[in-house]
Amino acid sequence: MALEKYMAIAGLVLSIFFVAEVLTLFNFMIDPSDNDSFGFEAGPKLYQFISLSIAPATIMMGVSFHLSKRYGSRLNGMLIILSGAIILLGMAYASTMIEDLKPSLVDSSVEMVPLISMGLSIPIIIVGARLLKIRPRKPKKNYLEDGDNF
Repeated sequence: MALEKYMAIAGLVLSIFFVAEVLTLFNFMIDPSDNDSFGFEAGPKLYQFISLSIAPATIMMGVSFHLSKRYGSRLNGMLIILSGAIILLGMAYASTMIEDLKPSLVDSSVEMVPLISMGLSIPIIIVGARLLKIRPRKPKKNYLEDGDNF
């Protein structure tokens, strides 16, 4: 496998990791422990999840696209599309969980992260679909070389 395929796989894994982190956090926020004195805030945790998983995943998928855009790659395109679909579906489910969260723990970051992530997933899917449509370029014929061209 080439480098771009490994980067697409890493982007897929980091996308799954991000969705799992957000769903786990929201699941905790539905029924946190009764001791409210521990000072839990969801915003910093969500920003940490973004910086550790979805930002590197987006970079990995972008680099994978850039490396394989010249010749096209069905595998890379499918991996990038799958990553975008996982983010879209996972964040759609996370946005339905917001109603069940403890109201004192819900702030603007809890409401905005699923929406922004769903908005980010749509261009990821489009980029993956574009990679599926690219056909390999034919090498240019060099007419200036000496050979049997006459």
